[in-house]
Amino acid sequence: MDEKETGRLEAFSDGVFAVAITLLVLNIRIPGSETFPATLLPDTDLWRKLGEEWPTLAAYVTSFATIGVMWLNHHRLFIHIKRTDTVLMLLNLLLLLTIVFVPVPTALLAEYLVKLDQHAAAIIYSGTFLAMALSFNALWRYASYHNRLLSKNVDPHAVAAISRQFSFGPVPYIILFGVSWINTPATIILNFALALFFVLPGHLLLKHKPSQTTATEPGASEELSG
Repeated sequence: MDEKETGRLEAFSDGVFAVAITLLVLNIRIPGSETFPATLLPDTDLWRKLGEEWPTLAAYVTSFATIGVMWLNHHRLFIHIKRTDTVLMLLNLLLLLTIVFVPVPTALLAEYLVKLDQHAAAIIYSGTFLAMALSFNALWRYASYHNRLLSKNVDPHAVAAISRQFSFGPVPYIILFGVSWINTPATIILNFALALFFVLPGHLLLKHKPSQTTATEPGASEELSG
């Protein structure tokens, strides 16, 4: 088995993913906390105020799902990548740059989700996810080119399958970027659906048993999206 050189990179990446996904919850406001000291609301007012927070909750769930899927696929990707170099680390930093930025457009979209005639927030939100998908793609393409940084025993069929999926990955994000210029609510709905779509292949392939096991590693047959 190859000696793995990516431990520090993966640990650092996991920390950034954790920070980004934690910061999302800070966008959710507690009703009555606008004043000091905080106002305790009657049940009827509390439920009404919580209901008014639905745009923030919708943006939170969508961004949480997207970052979560990206983290899952980042883990799967580094099952195959065994070595690092400066370019790979820079590309990984570029990906993390977009990941940790997600809470900002999430908060922005939550404020403008109900303003159907304004689309700037949705454009920034979808643009961030598009940049994330392109960064993910660049990371894999660089690492897998002629098996540059992959395991010596990596399954070539798995690499080819992942590359095919990565070729498709940015396409729906480009389409969603176009949708964001027209319809803000559709942007968040489709982004959430896309997060669910991209988590399905890996989940379903857990049941798949590769026909050749002599030259594969655990998880080598899993496909991923990004």
